[in-house]
Amino acid sequence: MNDTELFTVQEISESVGTDLAGTEIKPQIEVSEARRIIEAVLFAAGHPVTYTRLAEVLSSTPAAVRKTVEEYAEEYNSPRTTPERGIMLLCFDDGCQLATKEEYGDYVRNALGIRRGGNLSASSLEVLAIVAYNEPVTRAFIDTVRGVDSSYAVTSLADKHMIEPCGRLDVPGRPILYRTTDDFLRVFGLNSLNDLPEVKTRAPLHEGDVFPIENLEATVPTDTSSGRVSAENTEASDTETVSDEGSSENSED
Repeated sequence: MNDTELFTVQEISESVGTDLAGTEIKPQIEVSEARRIIEAVLFAAGHPVTYTRLAEVLSSTPAAVRKTVEEYAEEYNSPRTTPERGIMLLCFDDGCQLATKEEYGDYVRNALGIRRGGNLSASSLEVLAIVAYNEPVTRAFIDTVRGVDSSYAVTSLADKHMIEPCGRLDVPGRPILYRTTDDFLRVFGLNSLNDLPEVKTRAPLHEGDVFPIENLEATVPTDTSSGRVSAENTEASDTETVSDEGSSENSED
């Protein structure tokens, strides 16, 4: 055609990079490019980023982004990846995050001068296991399962952002319900509660039922100071202990 060649409206819009409403046209992003963008965003963020926010960046939907991240995580975290990485991609219910692998934690702490976090006490681990395997639960339920007052451990775990209030039970008094947090998943290297190790017997889900705590022992690691920098939010170890007689933890402060 000659110099007076005609273009369609679509061709003109594409040539100037806008649609008729003046909105910038964003071309379809290839999956491989989307993965690199997600990796860059998560690396720069240093904290969990929601699928909704990533979808806005990628001009996609949260569901599509989550699918892409989960598929990428399988490859990203695979020991068969060459070269094997010192970081891993964690996927949560509403977002994702890059975190260092536990085996490199000492090197990270030494390099950055990070004080090593303390272990959770046995009583805190008991409470954490009860919440994780039965959430949402009330403190009264936790007390019944353990056979002792758990107010100190519940408060301590809430202060460490390992558990959080998530509503109230619809019974007289409306007690607070507790559940685990994304920090709990991150500290223990879990993508979701479905990744928790199985136990032979689960605590009953009904308030007032009694369940021996020994059935929940050793369900989670005793060391929360994992190699991931994000896990360093866990402060020094709790000082509470549980007496053999099952006395109240309030006397342990």
